[in-house]
Amino acid sequence: MTSHLGPSAGTRMRAVVRTSPAITDVEFADVSVPGFAADELLVRVQAIGVGVHDPLFLPAEVQYPYTIGIEAAGTVVAVGEQVTGLGPGDRIAFVSAMQASGGTWAQYTAVRGDALIASVPDDVDAATAAALPVAGSTAVRSFLSLPDPLESGSVLFIAGGSGAIGTLAIQLARRAGWTVAASASPGNHEYMSSLGAEMTVDYRDPDWQRRILDWSPHGVQAALAIQPGTTAESLPVVTDAGTIVTVSGDPLATERDITVRGLDQTARVDAVLQTLLDGAADGSLQVEIERDYPFDAALEAIDKVRQRHARGKVVITIE
Repeated sequence: MTSHLGPSAGTRMRAVVRTSPAITDVEFADVSVPGFAADELLVRVQAIGVGVHDPLFLPAEVQYPYTIGIEAAGTVVAVGEQVTGLGPGDRIAFVSAMQASGGTWAQYTAVRGDALIASVPDDVDAATAAALPVAGSTAVRSFLSLPDPLESGSVLFIAGGSGAIGTLAIQLARRAGWTVAASASPGNHEYMSSLGAEMTVDYRDPDWQRRILDWSPHGVQAALAIQPGTTAESLPVVTDAGTIVTVSGDPLATERDITVRGLDQTARVDAVLQTLLDGAADGSLQVEIERDYPFDAALEAIDKVRQRHARGKVVITIE
């Protein structure tokens, strides 16, 4: 193994941990800096992307206290001898889920070399980099779950367009030449329009489906149901034999020969994540961060995302 200014395994660090099987038992703790295997790298975490499911991703044989979290950005401080292409001092953004040694809500984390990892450009700060791995890869995988090809000019409806996934999905769909409609609270409609949505509706309006069909009388060719419970609500606006991707994992009930698919989790999207980070660097991709919490307020960040009303991403920065 090679090292670079990294702490030795067993050194104490601060982390946010699950302390028991109860999902509400989340608190700060002093834990050991994890060791790292030959196929892993040790990363000093600088920013953390916050998701509603962060406290839920646990390995099968979890040992408590267990550090939560699955995405972050930081600097590599040590690498195992089997890791290639990365070295101490490299800035990376990554997804690291259900590692036995713990997750990303800590000062240091161990990451497998074959995890979803991309290099962070010099012009991208840690908070922006941490906002992209999960939301970006989810948006891309939702598109990969659609029929191939979805022709340029097709109409896509995004149920939950103002969140971290939706704001990226709108921009990526417009790049693909699709016409985009999205649902969001009224305060976010102007922002949705600035990202490229040509039609926005208030999801609390009981007539929002009719508004979509007045705008696109034959229905939309495809829909992304990002928020929980939106798959069934989106069915009426999808054309016969269209497609819905249920990003949130809603039940796959259908009608009128509409295909309802879960998210394709198998595709490697490392290159796409790198493209997104490069787009954040050159300004061609807008990355919306609603709030950047200090690490001391990490528990408040969990409460924030549980409300499911963030515009863009919530992140945590570690000084």
